[in-house]
Amino acid sequence: MAHYDLEEQEQIDSLKTWWKMYGNLVTAVIAAAALVMVGWQSWHWYRNQQAAQAAALFAVLEQAVAAGDAQKIKTLAGQLTEQYASTSQAALGALLAARQSFAAGDLKTARMQLAWVAENGRDEMRDLARFRLANVLLDEKEFDEALKQLASAPAPAFAARFQELRGDVLVAQGNKPEARTAYRAALDLIGESAGVGIGRELLQQKLDSLGEAA
Repeated sequence: MAHYDLEEQEQIDSLKTWWKMYGNLVTAVIAAAALVMVGWQSWHWYRNQQAAQAAALFAVLEQAVAAGDAQKIKTLAGQLTEQYASTSQAALGALLAARQSFAAGDLKTARMQLAWVAENGRDEMRDLARFRLANVLLDEKEFDEALKQLASAPAPAFAARFQELRGDVLVAQGNKPEARTAYRAALDLIGESAGVGIGRELLQQKLDSLGEAA
């Protein structure tokens, strides 16, 4: 029994020595891990709260859109972009508001709203905003700015539409050679896909209207 007591005492002494050497480090690591966990949980909770509040505000925005309340739409969309910029509802809200602004002839506001989504939106929403903004810029004859919006490659779903609109802008600039190239690229991207017959036909008409390359 004394032999086992001695062994246990040696183990205890070894543990005490080890703890004196590394105890502070172990405590610091545990504390840091706990802080990371608490921080992650707090951030997760915050993001959930933001998403829930943004969703509620977006629902009110949809009601304003249905009612055609232009001022309320503008205000609510502004709240979403200012207070809940990281949520998908902010980009969706800005797109909805931009559509209403454009329909009302308020191109300045539509540009601002679309530019926000083009800068802050994600994936397809960003590409959609760039496409719509380029259309607005084309209407305002700001051709170089429109081409800038179309310069970066979009998601594949928007590729043909970007090239076609690029062709439209180049035609408006009087740059027929590059317009032909853009229209041909759009036609190649469309290919023979089902369901795009009318779109392909109109695109072909645009290309044909430019005549043959010199």
